[in-house]
Order: sequence, then C-alpha cells, then structure tokens
Amino acid sequence: MTRLALMASLTLLAAGGAAGAGADVLKPPAGGRIYHAANAGFGGPEDRVTVRRIHHFERAAAKRIAWAYFSDNWIGGISFPIRQARAIRAAGRTPFIRMMPRSSFRAGGPDRRYAMQSIAAGRWDRPRPGSGGLIRWCRRAAALGDPLLVEFGTEVNGSWFPWNGRWNGGGRRDGYGDPASADGPERFRDAYRHIVDVCDSEGAENITWFFHVDAAGAPGAAWNDIAAYYPGDAYVDWIGVSAYGSLRPDYGWRSFRRVYGRARAELRALGGKPIAVLETGVREDRGSPGRKARWTARMLRDARRRFPEIAAISWWNERYRDNGFAVDLRIDSSASARRAYRRGVRGRAYATRARFAPG
Repeated sequence: MTRLALMASLTLLAAGGAAGAGADVLKPPAGGRIYHAANAGFGGPEDRVTVRRIHHFERAAAKRIAWAYFSDNWIGGISFPIRQARAIRAAGRTPFIRMMPRSSFRAGGPDRRYAMQSIAAGRWDRPRPGSGGLIRWCRRAAALGDPLLVEFGTEVNGSWFPWNGRWNGGGRRDGYGDPASADGPERFRDAYRHIVDVCDSEGAENITWFFHVDAAGAPGAAWNDIAAYYPGDAYVDWIGVSAYGSLRPDYGWRSFRRVYGRARAELRALGGKPIAVLETGVREDRGSPGRKARWTARMLRDARRRFPEIAAISWWNERYRDNGFAVDLRIDSSASARRAYRRGVRGRAYATRARFAPG
C-alpha cells in the first residue's frame, strides 16, 4: 500500500471511530524552542560514528544534542547502517540517517549505478550483487524499534550531487512521466516516494521523513525550483535546508540571515511543515580573528528572533580540504568561536531532547 493509500485508509477508519493512534513522528520542541543537533565530526565519509565523537562535540558545545546526523553512503551497496544507529542510541541520542544514493564520492555528474528512475521503478528493492536492497534496509529500520530520522537525497536542488535533476533528465518534459513537469525533478520525486512506500509496507513506522534542499541550489534554471522536487505532504514530515556561511577563502562572507532568507518563502510554501536547518557552519578565517565568532553569534540569535518557523539547527562540525583550501567548520576551531557557540545555544531556547508523538 502506498503512503497515499495508507493515509486514505486511516482517514476512513477515523471517520468510523475505529482508527488507532498513528505512528510517532518528531514534533517541534514545545514553546517555540529550537532543537540543538549536529554532525559531530564523523570524518570524510561522514559515517565514522562513535559515542566518543558525540561526547567530544557536546563537551565543546557545553550542551547535549537531540540527534546525531550522519551519511549512509551506498558506495558499498544498500545496507542499513546498524552500527552507526546503535552507537548513537548508546549515547542516548536519536539517529538521523542521510540516505546518499551514490556509488562514488565523485561530485558534479550522474551516478552510473543509482539513477533516480531505477530507484523509482523498484530495481533496488531486492538484493542484487553488492547490495542488500531497500526492502531489507526498511525491515532493519523497523526492527531497530527506536525512532529514526531519515532523509533521501541531501540538497537535491544542488547539481554537485548525482540525484539532482540535471543528471536525471533536467528540464526536458518528453522522457518521463507528466509532460507538464520537468523530468529531472519528477524522477527524484518518484524515487523519494517509492522509498517511503517501501518502508511503510515493511512496517518502518518509526521513521520521521525529511525533505532536504540547499538554500541556494544550482543550476539557476527555472526547472530546478525547490517545489518541483517536493514529494508531497503525505510523504514528508519536516522540511530541511542547508544554509552555510563562507566555506572557502574564495567564497564571499554572507550572513545566515541573507543565505536562509533567500529560500525562506519557498520553504514556508511547502505545506507548512516544521523547518530544520539541517546543515550550517562557517569557516575559521585565520586572517580575521573573531569573524567566525561574530557570524556564529548572529546566526544563532537570528534563528531565534527573526525566523520563528525554524525548529532545529544542526551544525556541520568538520575539518577538511577543498581544492587545496583548509576548511575548519568546527565549533572549537578557535577560543572565540567556541565561546560564541556556547553562548548562543545555552539556556532553554535550544532543546536537547527529541519529542515524538503520533503524526
């Protein structure tokens, strides 16, 4: 049964007074607060999850996190990341899984293995050489029992990832599905819906589903509009967005207010779902001490005061190299950065315990 059919059945049962409580999903924190969360520094492949890394981030922040955010790369096949999920649960936090349908870390091109149409058509549902399949993934998610947060296709409107519409038909309208819709976004939308339907059919009602876009996106073509990718309210529980500051010395410095504000109207138009800033951060500028601290302080303040729809912020706490540039997004990249972050998230405004209730 598809998600749409399931919801229709529940609606009919409720009308007859016989419906049971729905599956528990993540709810926004009470009182207009904001969840405090992070990728706590899980390494280059974004999946080196340990209790120690989580606790190290929390000590730097002087505050615990509600969830730990990591990547489930399909490079070695489709397999539920049980080790990472258990480590996060052992730390007393909620696992947040980024389903990343890619067979390599090569950016800016199509994936030869996991085309969106092949996922939508069910070709990855069952085991294949080197892959356990989506049905088994969803069964293991259900068997875990604990609440899970899951997204499919991070920053879908960004052509740096192979699930972006550019690599799956782009703006053409004559190769797939509805001739009134661009083929590239439509293929992603159907792949997302298919994965949710598979997990529903396998009893994985412990999943809260996120739809994740980038505040800027690329390319700037009209067909790459955020709404074109949206799977629909029946398939999405939360809207997620990436909104970073400067990431390299050759990138300009823009405030969070400006970056997030660019996409705000589009995000709020998507069904009125809770909004999470799933990725944010800014580099340490060694030539301008204190600049990162000022950006961080303003971002955490503006999220509270200017954008009441934001219900979660997840910091990308990583250090890496990008085209020869050393990039340090860690909250403790300097004493001033650590101090600004700690001050920004202290107190009750930032919540540390995920709240679940029937959807």
